[in-house]
Amino acid sequence: MPALLSIPLRTDEPMARHTSWRVGGLARYYAEPATPAEAIALATWATDQQLPLIWIGRGTNLLVRDEGFAGVIAVYRGQRWELHDQGESAELWIEAGAPMAGTARRLAAMGWAGLEWAEGLPGTVGGAIVGNAGCYGGNVAGQLIAAELLMNGCERVEWSSNDLAYTYRESILKQMQHTPLPPLVLAGRFRLQRADPAVLTARMAAIAAERKQKTPAGSSCGSVFKNPPGDFAGRLIEAVGLKGTRIGDAEISPLHANYIVNHGQARAADILALIDLARATVAERFGITLQLEVRII
Repeated sequence: MPALLSIPLRTDEPMARHTSWRVGGLARYYAEPATPAEAIALATWATDQQLPLIWIGRGTNLLVRDEGFAGVIAVYRGQRWELHDQGESAELWIEAGAPMAGTARRLAAMGWAGLEWAEGLPGTVGGAIVGNAGCYGGNVAGQLIAAELLMNGCERVEWSSNDLAYTYRESILKQMQHTPLPPLVLAGRFRLQRADPAVLTARMAAIAAERKQKTPAGSSCGSVFKNPPGDFAGRLIEAVGLKGTRIGDAEISPLHANYIVNHGQARAADILALIDLARATVAERFGITLQLEVRII
């Protein structure tokens, strides 16, 4: 452990352990701060060492190249939460490391609606805030009041949902991830509405069943590409005949063409090759350039 840094810091950490695709090279340093003070200490140390710092969630929407990353990759693990009951509505304050799906289930059991669309959604609250995660008729932008952020590695600020400039699967935070010291989501405040727990449970069960039918077996990141306006990326990839196409141990799923599955021994390069193939073929056939939903390091 480096001097003056109070949290464990792993060296040469295989990022395949921390991504849902189960691929990725080594991070020179890897850490899991659990409090704002620990996150500030890590950011300060990275700055002093002149190392780039990347914040990630649970790696469910992430592809790390086989070459790895010659800097610091960190996951914020804080999971505290507080619920402020206001009668027929409530405000949830929750730290960024909390699981999105588990949070939705807990709230539904308590009779609070607003996040039930996130049933089965992989990843953390922080990742959902950055990417404006959404599915089954809901999204973060529709429920988020504000996000607490760590800016420049040391300044704690709060930005409203409007400040985050949300669009489909995008936010200003997502656009700022490529800076040497990107912002970190520490927590979010969400608006909730009182509802019948039985009704919420039934809706979430239906979502879970539909998600299971659509989700291919194996290691994947979920949807690789954003849906273009008025269409679906999976439909376009299927229409050009790429369902079931395989490079190495990576495959464009025969079940859902917007999924690329690692069957066990795929490399990041294999997945990237399939991404490039899908993009090029769809562009040639339909004149549409598919935009990535997944983040590449």
